[in-house]
Amino acid sequence: MPSSAPVREAATLRELSPQQWKSGIAAWLGWTFDGLELHLYTLVAGPLVMQLLQTTDASNPAVNEKKAYIQAAFLVGWALGGAFFGRLGDLLGRSRALTLTIITYALCTGLCSFAQTWWQLMIFRFIAALGIGGEWAVGASLLSETWPKAWRPWMAAALQTGVNVGVLGGAIFVGLLMTYLPAGSERWVFLIGVLPALLVFWIRKHVPEPDTWQQAGHTVEKKPGALALFQGSVWPTTLRTTLVCALGLSAWWLFLFWQTQHLRKVLTDAQTPAADITGLVSAAFFAFNAASVVGNFGAGWLAIKLGNRRAIVVMFIGLAAGIFGSYIVPRGFGALAWFWLPIGGFFGGVFGLFTMYLPPLFPTLLRTTGAGFCYNIGRIAAAVASIVFGLVAPVDDFRGALLWVSSIAMAAALASWWLPERTHENEAT
Repeated sequence: MPSSAPVREAATLRELSPQQWKSGIAAWLGWTFDGLELHLYTLVAGPLVMQLLQTTDASNPAVNEKKAYIQAAFLVGWALGGAFFGRLGDLLGRSRALTLTIITYALCTGLCSFAQTWWQLMIFRFIAALGIGGEWAVGASLLSETWPKAWRPWMAAALQTGVNVGVLGGAIFVGLLMTYLPAGSERWVFLIGVLPALLVFWIRKHVPEPDTWQQAGHTVEKKPGALALFQGSVWPTTLRTTLVCALGLSAWWLFLFWQTQHLRKVLTDAQTPAADITGLVSAAFFAFNAASVVGNFGAGWLAIKLGNRRAIVVMFIGLAAGIFGSYIVPRGFGALAWFWLPIGGFFGGVFGLFTMYLPPLFPTLLRTTGAGFCYNIGRIAAAVASIVFGLVAPVDDFRGALLWVSSIAMAAALASWWLPERTHENEAT
């Protein structure tokens, strides 16, 4: 039976317990590998899908269409995984569910290397996304329940930085690999995705279940079902946070995916040698995500000064402005890669705030269920938008479609004004 005695929260890093350090390391590493595996496809989507379709014509409409379908399947998988593994996190425990999510996305990312058709790649990416979406929900709740509540804005920034480090690592890895491997070898970058499976053994041995979850399970005869998210005092929170996440994540994923494709088109139009394009896009991705790391901590600072709700509003306004400025007029690769896109990357730090903001809005036994559902349901909206934008992008060279993305980000800013403002003094229990 876990102890119910109140424990004074740590005020310094030296006061953190071994359990807190282990849960923090597990969550951060899980998110780092998330970031790596999230964007491997984004970096090699064009040439890989062309190879699977057996075409050398990058302007072939089928290429963009299939890329969009694969990306949409990934986003749907992410949404379903957040809900499914989020529910397991409440039923089985945070540590157990975390290991299941990591095994799922590690093995299926590795299988992407052996896809022989575009639909096989789509299936592997879909299953991998189930684990990635679940890892977000479970890892966020694990950290929110074990680390000091007053540290949450900075914890959110540090955890989100794990994603950026993974993305940057992926960009460096792909850039170096493509330097030494012949053209047509893009599929093998997915083999690095097997590495996170090794993390599972350490988590199961060293990361215990949080006392908060164990105590909550002992105080009720029956754990609440998922439908409790839409009942009583909980459903307004579910509705408002789901709306903001759907709008915000749709804007972010459309921006993230299609700006990379737009950069490739800009470089192609400038008659850049095909062998140099992937390296240049990877370098631009590096600058973009380096700005995102700074943005994570900028968002945390704003949350401390303004509160979570106002900070989210400000960051979404900045994201909308950054996307609008990037595409309101035609721009060359240099202006986009080294100035405008990093502005968008900085304000993308808004999503780090959701990491620690969402779980405490829900009762303990609905924590990973609620956070996983509300945050990841936005992937469904983003998936639909990816297909639509994939069909219209060839007509307008991506830029016109991306301008519409800025209006979605602005809508997210407006919806964020009605988010609940919870702190560690009045959070749900």
